[in-house]
Amino acid sequence: MVMIRIRSRDGLERVTTEDPNITISNLKSIIESQLRVPVTNQTLSTNQSLLLAKTLDDLSRFTDMSDPNASISRLGIGHGSIIYLAYEGQRSVAGPNFNPSGSFGRKMTVEDLIAKQMRVSRQENPHCELVSFDRDAANAFQQYVSDALAFGVKRGGVMYGTVSEEGKVEVDFIYEPPQQGTEENLILLRDPDEEKLVEAIAMGLGMRSVGFIFTQTVSQDKKDYTMSNSEILQAAELHAQSELKEWVTAIVKLEVNEDGAADVHFEAFQISDVCVKLFKEEWFETEIPEDADPKLSRMKKDVVVGVKDTKEVDNDFFLVVVKISDHQGPLSSSFPIENRNIPVTMRALKNHLDRNRGQSFARRISDFHLLLLLARFLDLNADVPALAECVQSQSSVPEGYQILIESLASSS
Repeated sequence: MVMIRIRSRDGLERVTTEDPNITISNLKSIIESQLRVPVTNQTLSTNQSLLLAKTLDDLSRFTDMSDPNASISRLGIGHGSIIYLAYEGQRSVAGPNFNPSGSFGRKMTVEDLIAKQMRVSRQENPHCELVSFDRDAANAFQQYVSDALAFGVKRGGVMYGTVSEEGKVEVDFIYEPPQQGTEENLILLRDPDEEKLVEAIAMGLGMRSVGFIFTQTVSQDKKDYTMSNSEILQAAELHAQSELKEWVTAIVKLEVNEDGAADVHFEAFQISDVCVKLFKEEWFETEIPEDADPKLSRMKKDVVVGVKDTKEVDNDFFLVVVKISDHQGPLSSSFPIENRNIPVTMRALKNHLDRNRGQSFARRISDFHLLLLLARFLDLNADVPALAECVQSQSSVPEGYQILIESLASSS
C-alpha cells in the first residue's frame, strides 16, 4: 500500500494506491475518487509555491506534473511523499473512516483530523468600522505618558464608550486601573471593587467597555514589530474577556517625524478572531523566555500558516488595522485621573467644582474620573447609576446628592 499526502488550501489529506508506479493521470483519478476534486479542476506539483498561485497564469507555471502519462515513481513520488494540489470551486472535505487507536477510540474521518488543525491566516476586515477617540480623553492619557513618564515605562487603560449598529466605536473615557509598567511589560493590578464602580458608572452613562489602550516605550520603537508577543497575549486576554466582537486595541507611541521632531502617534487594531480563539482554547505558550523573538508568538502545538506547520506565528498575522477618527464627547477629562503617581484628594474635587461654578450641577460633575471618586462614598447599586444617569441626560441632580458632594468637597 502506497500512501501519498496531499496538501491543499484545505490542509493535509491522504490518498492510497496499491501500485507505486501509477501515472499522473491515475493519481488524479484517485484524488477525484477519494478527495472529491474533479480531475479537470486539479493542478498538481511537488512545489509548495503552487498554493500561493492566484491566477490561471500563475498555475500554468507549475508544469512538473503536467504530463498525464508520466510515472509518479519517475518523479520521485512514493510512500509518504507530499504533493500540492490547487483547484477551483468549493467542495465538502471528506475521506475514508479509520480507527487510529485500534480497539478503543471512535472512528475518525479526514474531516475530524482537519478540524483539529488550526489554520492561521490574515483577517481581511475588522468587525469595527472605525474607532473615534474623545479628544480630551485621548489627550489626557497621552499627555501624562509624555510629560510624566517620558514614554520610558508602559501605561495602559480600558476604553469605555458606545458601539453603533454599523460597528463604529466611540471612546468617551479611559479608565486607568492600578498597574506597574516597565520598559517592556505592563502589569494590570486588577481591583475588582474599583472595577465594579467603573462598570456601574458606565452603565448609568449608557456606555460599556469597548477596548484596551496601552503605550509602547521609546526603547520599543527601535524594535522590529507592531506588537510584541507579550502585548499580543495581554490584548487577546482582554478581548476574550470582553465578549465584544468590535473590541479595539489601541497603541500610543512616540515616533520621529520628517523634521526630526517626536510626535505622539495613535494606532488602532482588532485582535483577529482566530487569535482570540487560540487564546480561549489555550494554544498560546504564556511563559515567554527572555531570549524569545518578541515579534513571534509561540504555540503549544503546531498551527498551519500558509502551507507550513509551525509553532511560531508572526504577530502581524493576528492584527487587523482599524481606522481612527476623533470627536468631542459628552464628558470632560480635566479632573485628576485615578491610580497615577499623585493621589486624587477632596481638594481636587473642591477646586474642580469652584472652577465650573457657572455651569449646571450636572455639567460640573460630567467627568468620569470625578464620578469614580464620588462613587466610593455612594451606594453601588442605587446611587452610582442614578448620579451617572443625571450626567448622561444632563438632568437636574437631586438636592441630596448635591449637598453630599458639596460636603465632601468642603471636607478637604
